[in-house]
Amino acid sequence: MTFNSFAFLVFFILFVVLWPFFRRRDYPRWLLISGASAVFYGWWDWRFLFLLVGTGLVDYYAAGLMVMFPQKKKWLLIISILSNIGSLAVFKYSGFLTSNVNHVLELISGRQIPMLNLTLPIGISFYTFQSMSYTIDVYRGNLKPARSFLHFFSYVSLFPQLVAGPIVRAQDLLPQLVTWRRVSGQDRWEGLRYITFGYFKKVVIADNLAPAINAAFGQAVPHPSATYWWIVVTMFAFQIYCDFSGYSDIAIGIARWIGYDFRENFRNPYISGSLQEFWTRWHISLSTWFRDYVYIPLGGSRQGVAKSHRNMWITMVVSGLWHGASWNFAIWGGLHAMYLSIEKITKWPSRLLRMGSAGRMIATLAVVIQVWIGWVFFRADSFEQAMKIIGIMFRFNSLNLTALPVFPNARIVYGCLGVAILREIYVFARNNGLRLWKPIVYAEALVLTLMLVASVFLRGPEISFIYFQF
Repeated sequence: MTFNSFAFLVFFILFVVLWPFFRRRDYPRWLLISGASAVFYGWWDWRFLFLLVGTGLVDYYAAGLMVMFPQKKKWLLIISILSNIGSLAVFKYSGFLTSNVNHVLELISGRQIPMLNLTLPIGISFYTFQSMSYTIDVYRGNLKPARSFLHFFSYVSLFPQLVAGPIVRAQDLLPQLVTWRRVSGQDRWEGLRYITFGYFKKVVIADNLAPAINAAFGQAVPHPSATYWWIVVTMFAFQIYCDFSGYSDIAIGIARWIGYDFRENFRNPYISGSLQEFWTRWHISLSTWFRDYVYIPLGGSRQGVAKSHRNMWITMVVSGLWHGASWNFAIWGGLHAMYLSIEKITKWPSRLLRMGSAGRMIATLAVVIQVWIGWVFFRADSFEQAMKIIGIMFRFNSLNLTALPVFPNARIVYGCLGVAILREIYVFARNNGLRLWKPIVYAEALVLTLMLVASVFLRGPEISFIYFQF
């Protein structure tokens, strides 16, 4: 079930109607959350509910047994991690691993092993990471085990963030689920604001940009104009940003309406003045997860400069593979690792930022160029296609300002892209002390109304959220 479907609208209305009758007592509240989340997830394919429940059972009992048998807690943690990573390996990476093994076998012996054609369970990368972080935190002594399996399962499966994040930590959400908090008028307004922004980003901007981007990357031979590809990649940069941050915003808003607080997951990443800053603004719940559960356990920056770079490279490449079983995703992660290493060695962002607003603009432009190159690998169908596109983008003799991509509904497509860019410029100006026209600052209610109207009348074709595939 997706947020941008009629089925979800009916589902959420029913949940809101039932919520007052269940929310005041623990077990009824957890039962409603768990049952509603099972319907929400099972709407796509009920069979994968067994995987979700199985993941929860393993981690719930592993954490509980750690308290009962502290001398065995290391082995219990290993069981939990192997269970979660194992399910990811089977469903998400088995085909990738098999195809690479077959490539080697073909060269050596001319033989191949059979491929496994498994359906990827929606949201598996999100709920396994969320569940696994629970057992790790219990192991570290940072968290007490949940009071009951229903308490724990309502945390793992809470439907707003179940299939595409944000990845909510047990330390943040389990205590909130212990009790019930009355929703204030301010909560409802903030929730409405998040939901409205989220739907506008998704159905108006991302969904209108998607067909144009798919057409561009679907060409058998890439278009020969550099201008064309810089525009297309800019479109994709805002498509994936609006698509994913839109989902996170809707999830945060829905949670706020039922009395739960999720942390911000995106903070205008394209205004960053360095790649390090970019990763404090982009997919914050995932980047902090990798920081706390991969980078720091590897040693972080505590073991010298060389090992700090090594740990960061491992973390970024693993982060890339988390997004998908493809070498393109690994390359995307490796590119960002390279960018971060160059920043650490040269300290070029701090030098530019000392120049004031002009330096900040140059630094932000440099970050945008680097991130856009990475997005080519992220979106391209193959490594070969990505290399061809990047080669064209930097073939400056092919710059042609009249070679704008021509798509169906071009006015809407370019209008959506313009709105997304203007939003980033507005935030950049506000954050850097530039004066803004006062009516722009105080017109939020009007803006939200216009966004709601646009979400109804200017919505693009219904397209699944991009991160459902991860």
